[in-house]
This record gives sequence, C-alpha cells and structure tokens, in this order.
Amino acid sequence: MEVMLIIVGINARGGVLLGQERESWAFDPNTPSVARLYDYYLGGKDNFAADREAAERLLAVAPEVRLAARENRAFLGRAVRFLAQSGITQFLDIGTGLPTQGNVHEVAGEVVGGARVVYVDNDPIVLGHARALLAGDGHTTVVKGDLRDPEEILNHADVVKALDFSKPIGLLLVAVMHFISEEDEPARILTTLREALPAGSYLVLSHGTLDGRSEAVRAGTQVYSKTTASATPRTRDEIRALFDGFELVDPGLVWLPEWRPLQPEFIDPPESSLIYCGVGRKI
Repeated sequence: MEVMLIIVGINARGGVLLGQERESWAFDPNTPSVARLYDYYLGGKDNFAADREAAERLLAVAPEVRLAARENRAFLGRAVRFLAQSGITQFLDIGTGLPTQGNVHEVAGEVVGGARVVYVDNDPIVLGHARALLAGDGHTTVVKGDLRDPEEILNHADVVKALDFSKPIGLLLVAVMHFISEEDEPARILTTLREALPAGSYLVLSHGTLDGRSEAVRAGTQVYSKTTASATPRTRDEIRALFDGFELVDPGLVWLPEWRPLQPEFIDPPESSLIYCGVGRKI
C-alpha cells in the first residue's frame, strides 16, 4: 500500500510553504525564528545567536518549555503511528518545522511503506533542510502557501495532485495553531480545512495553553512577541472548540504525556508539558 503525506509547515511569520519553487529566500538571523527556537529546545544546532538568546530568556521563566518541545514531538510520532495503523494513507501536516528524528514520513513509513510526502513551510532554514532530506525521493515534494489562506493550500496544484480528497486524510496541526492570532480567525481556518476532508478523516492537534502555569506562559508570550511570530495560548475550552466537527478518540483532549504514552513513566504533574493535545475523527 502506498502512503501519501502532505506536510505543510508554518514559519514564525505565519506563512506556510507550498511547492518546490527555487526562488531565493531572505531571512534575518538577528530576529529569532519560531522554527529555530523549537530546534534549540530539542537540542538541535540549526539556530543562531539571536534564537539561543531568546530561548534562554524563555527558559528562565518557563524551564518546562524544553520538556514541552520533547513531549510534543513524541506526541506527533504516536499520533501519526495511530493514524497509519487506523488505515489513514494520506496526511496533511501543517507546521512541520525543522527536520529531526521521527519525521512524519519516517514514522508513517514504518507502518506503511512507499510514503509520498509533500512538505510545506516558508522558513528558509526549514525549506533548505526539507529539500536536502527529500533529495532523490520520488515520493516527496515541497510546496508553498499560507495557513491563514487555507483555500490556497487546498487548491494548490501539487496538493490536489498528491491527495485524493475522496478518501480519508490525516490533518496534522501540531504546535502551530497557537501562532495563529484571533485576528487570523482560527475557527475559519479549521472550518475550511475540515469541510474539505471526507468522513473518516482525522485531526491531530496540539496547542499551548493558559491553563496550568499561566504566569510563566504569559511571560513566555512576551518573549515570542519579539520573534517572527507572536504566540496566542488558549484555554482548554477554546482548544476543544477547534475540534468542532470531529469526535475525539480516547483519551480525549489531554496534556501531552497523557495521550497514549508508550512508556509506563509519567510526567508529574502532566500540566508541566504546557500543551494540550488530542486526535479527532470526522463524523
């Protein structure tokens, strides 16, 4: 069986990359990038001094952020495996970030071989790494677009070519919606994406929250306000509303380490992961 994955990434400016365009990409290494901050939390090396300085300011007020990044990545892997084992053979992943261990196409490929992947992101560092990672892989493509304009993503020729919208699709919005402001209308974005999906499709979502260590989270949003994308943490009820039209699978909307952990070890308290997550099936 062949797996087709569309990976749509968002950078700190709120843009999403669609396509394999070869235009040059300018970026400012002196402005911290959301993608590179996340890379730093995970122990990566694809970051600059400005990213490391911003990350350390955030870690000083919310040291759990490093744990949250690791747990978020682990949740992504578990969720992708669950979807693949549930028969999903197409994935639309919005918010891929810099490649690291356990990328979506790698996890899905462990369950079903021959994954066809389209990565989408507009961070130039992410773009460069995605192209290097996918070089020579005939099942992969890199595409360009903007998450705030979901119709552009859905109507892009490469997306239409790669995805069969008559069959269930796994939509991944992992640690990306908290970079969508209220002005960008997150409910509109989710509605547009959901309505394009056939019944039996899944939504995988994780989202930073004001619940738990709210003061640390608020301090963290001040750090992100000076990066390439501001953060908008939301309450559990607000995050639950993003699953409208989807039926949450067990264990529902929970803290990252609570979603079907593979190891018996448990983080105490679980809210130290700072992020809620869940998987819903379109009914």
